[in-house]
Amino acid sequence: MISSPELVTVILFLLGQTRGDSVSQMDGQVTLLEGATLTVNCTYSATGYPTLFWYVQYPGEGPELLLKATKANDKETNKGFEATYNAKTTSFHLEKASVQESDSAVYYCALGDTVTETAGGAEHKL
Repeated sequence: MISSPELVTVILFLLGQTRGDSVSQMDGQVTLLEGATLTVNCTYSATGYPTLFWYVQYPGEGPELLLKATKANDKETNKGFEATYNAKTTSFHLEKASVQESDSAVYYCALGDTVTETAGGAEHKL
């Protein structure tokens, strides 16, 4: 019996800004085949070095922390996803070498101001 590859849909949204600090990513929808490589771009604008986060929200569930980086050059990994805090390019791109249908979810890129403890974010649905 031959089975066809499952599709993984990626929907991208842009959310707010906090006190001049912000994160952004492209808007739209992307559909990938299972096993494809995923890269979700996340860039930020901030004074200093904010704490950067990726959250994931699976269907019917609340958001949960996926990755967190507190200093430049931190490379974080979890559940096959990885992201590197690149202060030079002001980015924290989420990557996964081989997406699965079970990765279908909403992904949020966010930053936290470690002084004022405020946060802004961008949303990405996989």
